[in-house]
Amino acid sequence: MKHHGDDPQQTTIEIPVDKVCFLILKAREFDVKEEGTDPDSGSNPSDDAEISVLEDTPDDPVEEEIRSLIDDLSIDEQIDLVALAWLGRDDYDANDWTDLRIQATEAHNRRTADYLLGDPLLGDHLAEGLAALGYSCEDVERKYL
Repeated sequence: MKHHGDDPQQTTIEIPVDKVCFLILKAREFDVKEEGTDPDSGSNPSDDAEISVLEDTPDDPVEEEIRSLIDDLSIDEQIDLVALAWLGRDDYDANDWTDLRIQATEAHNRRTADYLLGDPLLGDHLAEGLAALGYSCEDVERKYL
């Protein structure tokens, strides 16, 4: 179970919080665009085919920006990012951080950006993961919005 606010102590993470927050903003921008491509989901096969084409287009500028941001992270930062997404996605809390980080280390490969971009709620999951560890993006959001 997630317990927000039970432990005000922040867990030390390798990735700078402002980098995670910037990725959260970009991921949410990307999620909104993805949702916007499917106004009438499943209405007929030609719509579905067009949606598939849109989703498979690798030259989306927001997706490319997210991909390059993730690719430019150090391995430790990428591991933290995956662990944060898992922490925010599943039924974990801050006490599970060490175990999640070990699992993310074992699972790490060169496809971190592909993996994370495959999560339709990436922004929300990263934000939840940060919150579980005692971090917030409020300051960063004020800077970028």
